[in-house]
Amino acid sequence: MKTLLLALVVAAASLAPAKIVTQRVDYRDGDTVLEGYLAYDDAIAGKRPAVMIVHDWDGLNGYEETRARQLAELGFVGFAVDIYGKGVRPKTMAENGAQAGKYRGDIPLYRSRLAAALTQLKAFAQTDASKTAAIGYCFGGTGVLEVARAGMAVNGVVSFHGGLGAAQKAKEGEVKTKVMVVHAAQDPSVPLAQFNEFLLEMKDAKVDYQTLVYNLNVHPFTAPGPSYNADADRRSWAAMRTFFAEIFGK
Repeated sequence: MKTLLLALVVAAASLAPAKIVTQRVDYRDGDTVLEGYLAYDDAIAGKRPAVMIVHDWDGLNGYEETRARQLAELGFVGFAVDIYGKGVRPKTMAENGAQAGKYRGDIPLYRSRLAAALTQLKAFAQTDASKTAAIGYCFGGTGVLEVARAGMAVNGVVSFHGGLGAAQKAKEGEVKTKVMVVHAAQDPSVPLAQFNEFLLEMKDAKVDYQTLVYNLNVHPFTAPGPSYNADADRRSWAAMRTFFAEIFGK
């Protein structure tokens, strides 16, 4: 009887739903303390592919944390990273612009923050450091393209409605990763000339890239708010998953 009961307990445990573990994580870029948000499924044994999520211009908040949990539910390590610094969370449009402008105007600093986040992502016990990616939204979408341009060691990057301009353009042989760009065809924040210049940059640098363009005239179409488009959000997330299957293997 005891053996039967033990077998039933073990069987029940194996059918228990996965538990997504989340926690705040302090890490550093030089003397600056940053605070990210980690999510992973503790029912998965061993290491797994890991994805860092770079926030929009309003700083790390619940949106990126939700994306980290969604990635954890898919079996990845999800790490929503912090570019601005622990406790630096803009509250107005003016503060958003000031913080984002600081990094857009100082690409070496932006890249340093991104590199620090990637180092932390690879250091987690759950991370397979040979299988990493970066995704980002708007300001963060610009950021993940800087990850690629800087030659950082990731398998792929996905930019969701990010800025495509480059102060330091990609050069042939320096980009080590595959690139995916999700874009609105009439994005008011990204002129057509900037989009075309980006395509030429990728061509000249011989980057393995792909673009997914929707017939929309809004900017942050995957984020809650007046610009949100459910179809584009669903389709782009599915396309990202297909991209991950390619770069990580099934």
